Amino acid sequence: MKKECIIVPIIILSIFNALIVRAQTKPNIIFILTDDMGYGDVGVFFQKQRQESGDRSKPYELTPNLDIMAKKGAKFTQQYCNAPVCAPSRASLLTGVNQGNANVRDNQFDKALENNHTLATVLKQAGYSTVAIGKWGLQGVKEEGPNWPAHPLKRGFDTYYGYMRHRDGHEHYPLEGLYDGKKQVWSDYKEVSAGLSKCYTTDLWTAAAKKYITAHEKGKDAAKPFFMYLAYDTPHAVIELPTQAYPLGGGLKGGLLWLGEPGHMINTASGKVDSYIYPEYANATYDNDNNPATPEVAWPETYKRYATATRRIDDAVGDIMQLLVDLKIDDNTLVIFTSDNGPSIESYLPASYVANHPTFFGSYGPFDGIKRDCWEGGLRVPTIADWPGHIAPGKTITTPSMLSDWMATFADAAHIRPPARTDGVSLMPGLTGVGKQQSSLVYVEYYESGNTPDFKEFEASRRGKKRDQMQMIRIGDLVGVRYHVLSSNDDFEIYNAVKDPKETVNLALQSGYESIQAQMKAKVLQARHPDAEAPRPYDSIAMPASRVSVKLLPGLSWRFYKGEFPWVISGMNLKENNKGICNTISGKEDGNKLGMTCYDGFIKIPADGNYIFSLKTTGKAYLRLHDAKLIDEDFGYAPETEITQVVKLTAGFHPIKLYYLPSVKGSREIQFRVKNENGDSIGSSSDVFYHL
Repeated sequence: MKKECIIVPIIILSIFNALIVRAQTKPNIIFILTDDMGYGDVGVFFQKQRQESGDRSKPYELTPNLDIMAKKGAKFTQQYCNAPVCAPSRASLLTGVNQGNANVRDNQFDKALENNHTLATVLKQAGYSTVAIGKWGLQGVKEEGPNWPAHPLKRGFDTYYGYMRHRDGHEHYPLEGLYDGKKQVWSDYKEVSAGLSKCYTTDLWTAAAKKYITAHEKGKDAAKPFFMYLAYDTPHAVIELPTQAYPLGGGLKGGLLWLGEPGHMINTASGKVDSYIYPEYANATYDNDNNPATPEVAWPETYKRYATATRRIDDAVGDIMQLLVDLKIDDNTLVIFTSDNGPSIESYLPASYVANHPTFFGSYGPFDGIKRDCWEGGLRVPTIADWPGHIAPGKTITTPSMLSDWMATFADAAHIRPPARTDGVSLMPGLTGVGKQQSSLVYVEYYESGNTPDFKEFEASRRGKKRDQMQMIRIGDLVGVRYHVLSSNDDFEIYNAVKDPKETVNLALQSGYESIQAQMKAKVLQARHPDAEAPRPYDSIAMPASRVSVKLLPGLSWRFYKGEFPWVISGMNLKENNKGICNTISGKEDGNKLGMTCYDGFIKIPADGNYIFSLKTTGKAYLRLHDAKLIDEDFGYAPETEITQVVKLTAGFHPIKLYYLPSVKGSREIQFRVKNENGDSIGSSSDVFYHL
């Protein structure tokens, strides 16, 4: 009896300690991003509905591995990309800021990703090894290499293998260049395409990813977690086919394998290029005229190709997931699968092929709109998350979110505070059920000179609708959309995105929505700062003051967060160590303790006009006005350099947040000034600063 009384507590204590270790372990993170895969292209989001309907006029795709991933983990049914086209969407993902604050906007392909915090720099600080594989397109110069200013190795990644230029991603056989010419593949700073005969890029990137994961787990850095950004360039563009069936098995010994032999780099670099169609699609037929009495016809070649491209990605995901199981790291690896924007109408195939219309499979799902549209079909992305033991199986997350939320999310998973500049919120509470999920700011702005396609499946009011300047803002269940914006006074079309996902009933035409219309018009001006390289018709419009329904009290509130931080942190979901009220910003509210101070409240603007905000510190700082970035003195900031920003404001109260992180060794000094356009200071006392 005595032995049992002694042994049982030890066993319990061992199990408890093991759970603590597991809870504190930083997970590996794999972010899988596809190119132009629509919300409706994935089985669990839409294709299963078509399959189960039994309607032979509705052909469907198969994604069995992604469906399993969703069953094991969670699917996001209301996650949005930050822009409905590749470059700005990926840039916002990597930097954690929305399009109102981003440096890559509109169709700025190959523009340099700004030298600031990225997913990779944040996770490197948390002790991660970082790798990017596949399509980049944010290097900075279209033609010159290999020393591009924004090479992935200059943006936080330890190693890179893939297509550097945006245009290269249009071709899926880099050496053969069947339809778009030969392309370059880069291994860090070395061009290596010469040895890539018959390498289909989906297979190539997958084999490279498996090679990296396996080597990492068996190498000297196995104790470190890794972050992988795996960015496919399919199913977009030429819709080429792989050389052969996906290799049997998967994981450590099966599936795609890296052989490393020039001319036979991977185990599918043989056979005939652009030749293999999955058997389920090769002889597929459908009821093209919606008449069961007439014979069915074969799928056009284009759609056999498209379905094969998506199925190949699905096989690749299954292969990688099996590798995690084989290496016994699946329960400590968070895997995200998603797309950069809605489905494309482009195919870049020879004229002999039928054009790629996303209507064939309903790739936009239960929505209207495609790539380059700000309707739901252009912005909703099929997002799945898997993390065994942490995410409840079969979970559906309906909270609206954006790709830019993943920076805060990954920082949370890595037990590090995200930078204050991120516009995103951590999605970990929604994923794990632990903590309160914060609301995400869902905002998109984009310019494109074309039109929404004239598909009969779309609502008549938007078929062929001129795009031009566009905006989308979501508040609760309501989505506001503006096309061909000429003025900040243009009305939003307003839809209930939950009850009416196809956006058929414009609530703005009904009485009772006047206040939400005004709120949306104000919110989109408060969520952004102008960018001269992406001009908007509302750039010169004054940022409106907030409507304050309660009496404000003099002074700013301040909160002090104790700790040694690598950057100016976001205080969201973090308990302060001290707090108080101040009339001036001194940076010394909590003495000389090590940590960051956040000043929060309102600044009272006396009259409409231009105002000059200036900031200079001996440490680091970040200034936000409403939801717009105003001054960034954090990443790469040279202390005691004054930065100014001119902003047009209306009279009234404007919410302001100033984060101040003093230098560990330097003096605590911060100079914050606000002047009117005549150069007169509006003061820095109780008649200027207010708080709730």
